[in-house]
Amino acid sequence: MTADLSQIVKAYDVRGVVPDQWDEPLAALFGAAFAEVTDATAIVVGHDMRPSSPGLSRAFARGAAERGVDVTEIGLCSTDQLYYASGALDLPGAMFTASHNPAQYNGIKMCRAGAAPVGQDTGLAQIRELVERWLESGTPEPAAEPGTLTTRETLEDYAAYLRSLVDLTAVRP
Repeated sequence: MTADLSQIVKAYDVRGVVPDQWDEPLAALFGAAFAEVTDATAIVVGHDMRPSSPGLSRAFARGAAERGVDVTEIGLCSTDQLYYASGALDLPGAMFTASHNPAQYNGIKMCRAGAAPVGQDTGLAQIRELVERWLESGTPEPAAEPGTLTTRETLEDYAAYLRSLVDLTAVRP
């Protein structure tokens, strides 16, 4: 697959038609580049319910792990839940979703630790440059020690956090 990254790397995310504009091998390169640009030792990854999301998120996770980064996969979740996990775990994160776009689309919303957004001026341009370089010259060298891939359930913690924001003792007039 020859990818035109100018068509899928937007101002604040990656988004395009799967598999026409991007696929799992490209997602793995984005994972490797994300790991390098954030200089992370660990990240968290989640995905929405689109049919392509589990495979793309897993490829991204493998790409990051090959660069020596430990990856916590939280599986099916909302974007807000991924941002919660990024903040609670103090890890950079990646969410696979194309939000309101039709089902054939998919994308990646990325953030730094604490859910700080990644956009063109905060790392996305660097991620794109690395992916483009690797597409031209071959995949990056794997780390001497690969990272781990683990799964973690965050829904209960996220729900408890949301409940903590609401005064459950309030009485209606």
